[in-house]
Amino acid sequence: MSDTDFRSGGEGVQGEAGRHAAGSLAHRVPDLGAMELLLAVARLGSLGGAARELGISQPAASSRIRSMERRLGVALVDRSPRGSRLTDAGALVTDWARRIVEAAEAFDAGAQALRDRRDSRLRVAASMTIAEYLLPGWLVALRTQLPDTAVSLLAGNSAAVAERLLADEADLGFVEGVSVPTGLDSAVIAHDRLLVVAAPSHPWARRRRPLAAEELATTPLILREEGSGTRQVLEAALGGLARPLIELSSTTAVKAAAVGGAGPSVLSELAVGDELTLRRLVSVPVADVALTRDLRAVWPTGHRPTGPARRLLSLTRG
Repeated sequence: MSDTDFRSGGEGVQGEAGRHAAGSLAHRVPDLGAMELLLAVARLGSLGGAARELGISQPAASSRIRSMERRLGVALVDRSPRGSRLTDAGALVTDWARRIVEAAEAFDAGAQALRDRRDSRLRVAASMTIAEYLLPGWLVALRTQLPDTAVSLLAGNSAAVAERLLADEADLGFVEGVSVPTGLDSAVIAHDRLLVVAAPSHPWARRRRPLAAEELATTPLILREEGSGTRQVLEAALGGLARPLIELSSTTAVKAAAVGGAGPSVLSELAVGDELTLRRLVSVPVADVALTRDLRAVWPTGHRPTGPARRLLSLTRG
């Protein structure tokens, strides 16, 4: 670019620089792409060579340099048949640009290190039914995609899952209650049905008519502890429950007690498939009550899952 060329556009250059003088820094400082281009011109002595190195066309490179000159209000590059040469102002700006680009490279390396640290582990908290019957398959699929990510699983009731997430002790949670715990956002990932089950020797297993909802509500059952999603759904559907016959802290324990003939229970369809097939348990129909629920992925409000947590969430919908 000759001095004549620059002078002919000088009014526009100085005018734009003046208009941006009072604006934000983003309006006054050229972007990183323009700075990288200027550094390439300085190193190669050719605008065309710089354009090729950065993978852009020469007209696009020329346009970017002109835009940079207008923004700064000074001429940066003189072009001639022998190549492109930095003006005195261009040499000074190039020195400043080099420091900014080096700082940006350090920033990018630091951000990548943060992503690598984030992606090196995944902490999952899940309510018992999901932890025992759905998560194993999802985690096997995740491992094929992210073999270097270490996964830890904390299993508990839905209330405990919420506590883990809100205390930043988990990156993603899964619950099965009637509502989303306070402070969490959610997405429905599956649907589940609760079944009233009893051992074949129990009187309910030989009923000819469906069990009345009232009888279910007033009969002591083998139940999970308070705070479990299964118990919350059952209480909400029946409007209350009798005092538990036995209260246990895991789905497996509840199922074993029911199989052993200790009494009837209400369990996820996911948990009792084999027992029903083998006739170790019998499903008891219930009249006039829908024992269904949504299974949800949950995370702290406003903090959408990223990295491995986001990948796992996508697998639950596959």
